[in-house]
Amino acid sequence: MPHQGAAGIATAVAESVQYQGRKTARQGSEQRRQQILDAAMRIVVRDGVRGVRHRAVAAEAGVPLSATTYYFKDIQDLLADTFAQYVERSAAYMAKLWANTEGVLRQLLAQGDGTPQARAHLADEVARMLADYVLRQLNNRRDFLMAEQAFRQEALLCRRLAELVQAHEQILLHGARQILQVVGSRHPEQDAQMLTAIIEQMEYQGLLKDANTRADEQMLAILVRYLQMVLAST
Repeated sequence: MPHQGAAGIATAVAESVQYQGRKTARQGSEQRRQQILDAAMRIVVRDGVRGVRHRAVAAEAGVPLSATTYYFKDIQDLLADTFAQYVERSAAYMAKLWANTEGVLRQLLAQGDGTPQARAHLADEVARMLADYVLRQLNNRRDFLMAEQAFRQEALLCRRLAELVQAHEQILLHGARQILQVVGSRHPEQDAQMLTAIIEQMEYQGLLKDANTRADEQMLAILVRYLQMVLAST
């Protein structure tokens, strides 16, 4: 992908998504295809990837069984297109988020004077932004995160899904890199890899456990600690 801002990367990912199933030319056909994909996603969230079967998806979508086999010749195509739709929608959402985030970050940076105290304050503010992002993901997009985890596991066995997972990972990675570049990291690529791993682990743990104030405070403390170390080395 060309070097560009995180919002541009997310947009590029959304535009690069390719579907495997039968193409549609009429609006009614596309609506039915969307119904099927949305139904498959609900099943993934509720029952996991292994719950996606033509008969189960048709029942969930309220369409004839022949409709699912018409648009998708096999389960692999159906799963690939279900996750492709997820990646496309997620990328569009993240493009808007990163575009807003960069402006906020530059405002914070402009308010500082380069002193250790100002840099510590910047680390605290960025950590709060990241903690808020993770909490919004867990509270408002929990089903999407559940589906993402299921597809990540399935991608170990399916090359088509693996390529989509890798494209999707670029969105968070480039967003993290953008944040670290703005705050002055000397090694934004490596630091972004670590920050991405921290965020993904927090999301996974948040899905395993019920949300509580103590967990939120621990999350913020970890992010503050990490960003202070990054800024201390610059």
